[in-house]
Amino acid sequence: MNETIRIAPSLLSADFARLGEEVSEVIAAGADLIHFDVMDNHYVPNLTMGPMVCQAIKPHCRRGDQPVPIDVHLMVKPVDALIPLFAQAGASIISFHPEASEHVDRTLQLIRSLGVKAGLVLNPATPLHWLDHTLEQLDLVLLMSVNPGFGGQAFIDSVLPKIEAVRRRIEATGRDIWLEVDGGVNAANVRRVAEAGADTLVAGSAVFGAGDYHRAIAALRDGAGAARR
Repeated sequence: MNETIRIAPSLLSADFARLGEEVSEVIAAGADLIHFDVMDNHYVPNLTMGPMVCQAIKPHCRRGDQPVPIDVHLMVKPVDALIPLFAQAGASIISFHPEASEHVDRTLQLIRSLGVKAGLVLNPATPLHWLDHTLEQLDLVLLMSVNPGFGGQAFIDSVLPKIEAVRRRIEATGRDIWLEVDGGVNAANVRRVAEAGADTLVAGSAVFGAGDYHRAIAALRDGAGAARR
C-alpha cells in the first residue's frame, strides 16, 4: 500500500467571507490538496459553490511556485454539463456519484478528455459493484463516511470494512489509485481510517473548526501515519 498520506481540508467548513485567505492559510499549514464540495439542492439537500468560486480560489492554491490540486466533488444531478466548466475553472480532480450520471463510462471519458483526473464517489449505502467496470479508468475512489449534504456529521463506522474492500480492489489492479474518505474524519478516528486503507483524508470541521490549522493538520497526519508504522 502507498505510504503517502494526503490531507484535503474541505472548504465546506471554511469561512466563506474570506475564502481565498482560508485556502492560503490551510496550504501554508500543510494541506496537500483543497477539497471543493459542490451541492445543488437537488441531488443533496444543500446549495454551495460553483465554477466561478473554483476559478477565484485557483490563484490561492499554490505552495511557493508549485500548484496545489483542487479536488472537486460534484454532488449534483445531472452532472455532465458542469464538468467542462470546472475543468476550465482549474479543477485538478473531478469526482461524481454514479447515481447522478445516465452513463457512468461516458462521464468518466468526458472528465479524462479534459485533462483532469477522474474519481467516482460511493455513498455509505452505495454498493461496490459500481467499481466492477470502472476502476481501471479511475484516478481516485472517494468513499463517503457520512451521507452527503452537510458538514459536521459524525463518522459512520460501518464504512470501515468498505474502505478495506476497496483497498483490496485497488491493490489488485497494480495501479496508483487514490482512496479518499470524506465525512466525520478527525484526530480521534483517523488512525482507524488509515488502517482500513485510506490514503487521502478529507477533513472539514476538524481543520477549519480548529484554532490552529498547523496543529490540526499535523494531528491528522500523525494519527494516520501511526497506522502505517
